Amino acid sequence: MTAAASLAAAAASPLPRTELRSGPHRFDVEVAATPAQRAQGLMGRTALADDAGMLFVFETADRHCFWMKDTPLPLSIAFLGDDGTVVGIADMQPETRELHCAAVPVRYALEVRQGSFARRSIAPGGVVTGGPFAAPVHHHIKE
Repeated sequence: MTAAASLAAAAASPLPRTELRSGPHRFDVEVAATPAQRAQGLMGRTALADDAGMLFVFETADRHCFWMKDTPLPLSIAFLGDDGTVVGIADMQPETRELHCAAVPVRYALEVRQGSFARRSIAPGGVVTGGPFAAPVHHHIKE
């Protein structure tokens, strides 16, 4: 995907965006926070930049499940704890109805191009920061 095509695809999306990081790696993601936004997800998308993705935000923690019906791109999904810890990753094949579910209740899931996590050595136990995963504030007490 060219940079111009990536920018055009991103500009066409009405969803809010945020930047997420894992170590030195950055992802520019769309945020799907309503039931309608989550249901649409990345369906119908034919291109996605290697540093782009979609963060799914749910109201409550659950063992949320995802499938790839009407999604032509192969994707990887990371299920994230409230603190941004990666609790599981799955590769999902295009145009399938196979369910990929969080192993434990979570409120967040991050979809990226398939292999983007592996290429960056992002694995379960890793941490995502930014967006809803604000870095902890350290207060220094002066004596």
